[in-house]
Amino acid sequence: TRDRLDYRLDEQIGFLLRVAMQRHTAIFMSRIIAGLTQTQFAAIAKLHEVGPCSQNHLGRLIFLDAATTKGVVDRLRARGLITVGPDATDRRRRAIGLTERGRKIAQRAVKVALEITEQTLAPLSATEQRSVIRLLKKLA
Repeated sequence: TRDRLDYRLDEQIGFLLRVAMQRHTAIFMSRIIAGLTQTQFAAIAKLHEVGPCSQNHLGRLIFLDAATTKGVVDRLRARGLITVGPDATDRRRRAIGLTERGRKIAQRAVKVALEITEQTLAPLSATEQRSVIRLLKKLA
């Protein structure tokens, strides 16, 4: 009848992305080192990749709002993984960088994260893996 829409939840992109993310999160949390959360890992991995930057810029690079970025930065600072100081070019900004301990943890965590990605994508062929990454980048 017309009352029954042809809608199947398990064929919807939002549902499928959430289920895939739940699977990835379970793999991530079981393997990541140093008790890092996904957002903490993103922050130190990006700092390891690009070097020191402003807190605002870091948040934009890892797609976090300002309040969430501040919380992540505060927690990483409390753990001794990052330094926070005035930006040399703009005193209104906070400059964020990795400590030596943070750099070592970032290096180890990135290696583990590569294994996590491999495990997450393991059900797919190499061609499918490249395709899903390419397609997700188009959606991001």
